[in-house]
Amino acid sequence: MSKARVLFVSQELTPFLPDSPMACISRQLPQGIHEKGKEIRIFMPRYGKINERRHQLHEVIRLSGMNMVINDSDHPLIIKVASIPTARIQVYFIDNEEYFKRKALTHDDDGKAFADNDERAMFFVRGVLETVKKLGWSPDIIHCHGWMTALMPLYVKKHYNKDPHFSNSRVVFSPYNNAFDGTLSADLPKKLMLDGFSKNDVHLMDHPNHSNLLKMAVKYSDGIIHGPDELDEDTLSYINSIDRPILRYSNQENCVTEVDQFFDSVLESKGILVEN
Repeated sequence: MSKARVLFVSQELTPFLPDSPMACISRQLPQGIHEKGKEIRIFMPRYGKINERRHQLHEVIRLSGMNMVINDSDHPLIIKVASIPTARIQVYFIDNEEYFKRKALTHDDDGKAFADNDERAMFFVRGVLETVKKLGWSPDIIHCHGWMTALMPLYVKKHYNKDPHFSNSRVVFSPYNNAFDGTLSADLPKKLMLDGFSKNDVHLMDHPNHSNLLKMAVKYSDGIIHGPDELDEDTLSYINSIDRPILRYSNQENCVTEVDQFFDSVLESKGILVEN
């Protein structure tokens, strides 16, 4: 048996972004799981509003330099890293001039969602997986937070499922009620099919609104951990109708223990034994 490895992938994380339920959980939970004895890695997007000097981000040359094709166009992948000083934990940042240089997260100053949010999500998810491969690190659990990570379960189960780095990885998704108005690009199914997915794989993206993104993540995940937010009835009904282990994340003192045990139960249900 080996020590379990947990990859945390989050749309937001404090102290690099302002506090939010997702940002705080994504900061506190990895540290707690690390203190429980598991190996961890943490990834988030390098949004332009993150102050690189203040947080001492620096590029990891050995991991950067790869080009990824999104919607039939090449996009350079840049990897940066910074530490959370109080926790001695590193955070990896997925960066790209076109997708993440802008001084905002997912919406412009007028509150309008960026037209390329679908491609930003694709680039982020694939960037994480390709960087993990370069690190030579095979996660047992991939814990995803937020709608920008919602394509991760699909990629792990349908695109990287034969890659030895991820063939035994189990995906846990945490949905949050940070919905965007309207939909992502109507061309998202076509863009995903360029990556080799079938129309049936991505049929939920025929109408790529927030609820369907979360349903897509749930469909291809091995377990669900609710964030503290109340979800819309449509998404919640779908989650409750599908046969997946579910844990409601709480803010109680024992929440890290509950999540740690949930990770172990997901692995054990798949016949994977790990060291505690």
